[in-house]
Amino acid sequence: MPARDADNSVERWAGMSARYDCTDAAQRVTGLADAAASLRKGDLAVIPTDTVYGLAADAFSPPAVTGLLAAKGRDRQMPPPVLVGTVRAATALVEDLSASAKDLMDEFWPGALTLVLRANRNLIWDLGETKGTVAVRMPLHEITLELLKETGPLAVSSANRSGAPPATTAADAEAQLGEAVAVYLDGGPCSGDVPSTIVDLTGAVPKLLRRGVISIARLREVVTLAVDDEWLEDESGAATAAADGVEAGGTPADGVEAGGTAADGVEAGGLEADGAEADGAEADGAEADGVEADSAAPGGAAAE
Repeated sequence: MPARDADNSVERWAGMSARYDCTDAAQRVTGLADAAASLRKGDLAVIPTDTVYGLAADAFSPPAVTGLLAAKGRDRQMPPPVLVGTVRAATALVEDLSASAKDLMDEFWPGALTLVLRANRNLIWDLGETKGTVAVRMPLHEITLELLKETGPLAVSSANRSGAPPATTAADAEAQLGEAVAVYLDGGPCSGDVPSTIVDLTGAVPKLLRRGVISIARLREVVTLAVDDEWLEDESGAATAAADGVEAGGTPADGVEAGGTAADGVEAGGLEADGAEADGAEADGAEADGVEADSAAPGGAAAE
């Protein structure tokens, strides 16, 4: 962790990373402040989520999003998803919410469900080749939700190099991403390495894009869901993560990142609307969450 001066401000040499143990109350406060300030400047941060660690950037800063993709070794065909701190922030990022979208948010947010929706055409941002969509998620993680309240929506992809296993600890993420990241928020080990489930809501019927934490059976208790035959669950009803690791997000998630239909991680992550003030407010940043999946989702997005 970085040195601090008398007034507890962070002293960091240019190009060096800072890592904070957020299980310690004092470091958590300082770390969240440093992460928020770094993200506003266009730097990258690694954050814990309820699935795996995510690599975050200001979704409304094209250079920051470009930096996120470069750090992961991805191109614009795998846009990151966007993480949001409130349903209201998500609403500001999309064209409209269908009854199915509202029902899924009510049932599973905050949680490990990434939704791919039509992006608000009035937003000024560039997440990559999203084809007019965005993958959004509201994570169930106290530290990340606290950060999102300060920054607004963030473009977030899984915190790993493309093709490598997702990071389940801050140390794993740092080993892969190094000084490409300004701030690492260490919230302890993630509970597992299964990414968020991704559902595409851009068509007439909700469609499963990636299997993840939330099972097909649970989703079908809430909405009618189209599922490819090879993704049908086993008779026990337990869902498994997609073999190729789609990230959530764009619709993508490191297995499929969002965005690209735009959505990362979609998990661990997210997209911000750069101009738009989400939450009906600027505080949200306009705002727009992941975990990426290495496969593409509708629109080419990657998901968390």
